[in-house]
Amino acid sequence: MKRYFQPVEKDGSFKKQKDQLTANPSHSSPPTSNGTGLPPQTEEADGSVKKDPLKFMSWNANSLLLRLKKNRTEIADFVQRLDPDVIVIQEVRIPAAGGKGGSKNQGELKDDTSSAREEKQTLMRAISCPPLSNYRVWWSLGDSKYAGTALFVKHQFRPLKVSFSLDQTRSSALKHEVDGRVIVAEFEGFRLLNSYVPNNGWKDDATSFQRRRKWDQRMLDFVLGVSDKPLIWCGDLNVSHQDIDVSHPEFFSNAKIAGYMPPNKEDCGQPGFTIAERRRFSTILLQGKLLDTYRWLHKEPEQDCGYTWSGNPVGKYRGKRMRIDYFLVSETLKDRIVASNIHGHGIEMEGFLGSDHCPISLELSPMQDAS
Repeated sequence: MKRYFQPVEKDGSFKKQKDQLTANPSHSSPPTSNGTGLPPQTEEADGSVKKDPLKFMSWNANSLLLRLKKNRTEIADFVQRLDPDVIVIQEVRIPAAGGKGGSKNQGELKDDTSSAREEKQTLMRAISCPPLSNYRVWWSLGDSKYAGTALFVKHQFRPLKVSFSLDQTRSSALKHEVDGRVIVAEFEGFRLLNSYVPNNGWKDDATSFQRRRKWDQRMLDFVLGVSDKPLIWCGDLNVSHQDIDVSHPEFFSNAKIAGYMPPNKEDCGQPGFTIAERRRFSTILLQGKLLDTYRWLHKEPEQDCGYTWSGNPVGKYRGKRMRIDYFLVSETLKDRIVASNIHGHGIEMEGFLGSDHCPISLELSPMQDAS
């Protein structure tokens, strides 16, 4: 979620380290023309091949590079403990490869300047060490240090296909969304959608309300268009669906910026908590037959640990929190939900790993164990 009340820390330059990068090449290679970029399927010690992952982690890192520079040990310890099969990241905030004014390769990290090469080297070094070295990674990046998503999949799992657009037609699926907001991984038993949904903003213009309305319609079209398989939709969805999903409903309902009042009352309030956004989200859930896994298992308010985003600990947003990160699944997966958890808590943002969002996770039972 965009911070309207506190500037985001910048990824400053840093002293070049002497040791050279020795990363696994699979971490940096872009997907191939068939949309997978996949290595041969990996066998387990007993000769079996794992087909579908069961344990997932989602996290808006608010700059993955910055987090790995400042919170690397904390992140590694958390991933080691949780041991997810798949990790999805939003707000990677690393520029795509390509020179200024030229075409971009949104599946590759920028490295055409000395500072960009240094930042890429730092990132690659971090993900080439355990536990992140246990995963293969796909990127979908923006033109600048803004937005962007990443997908980490353990080597023993192999997606059938990885694509980067809500438009799943053959000609468009390999194209990336503007700002790298989507990665879709298709497995044998389901599709996994990692998305960083555009913030609604405060005004009825092309970069705020209008952009979000168009996105929500495209998302509905996507969900309805991939109904041949169950869907797991996760990430920063930038909406709090119900009053129970925010710490202070009245505060967020009445939030505004000085000097502007939206023409439509349904667009008034904190971005992510307007009536219009929440209604559109309800429509996607209803028509797409999707289930909010966290709310399915946690039906009562949880003031300490029921939110995924927290405002600036200093100022009027202190203690103001929202649940805007989700794992949604097709209703056909309902009986396989084992756990859906939020891993941060408290006003002091314990477990947020340095970001303004905390990680969330989902665990499913194997298909043969479903009742």
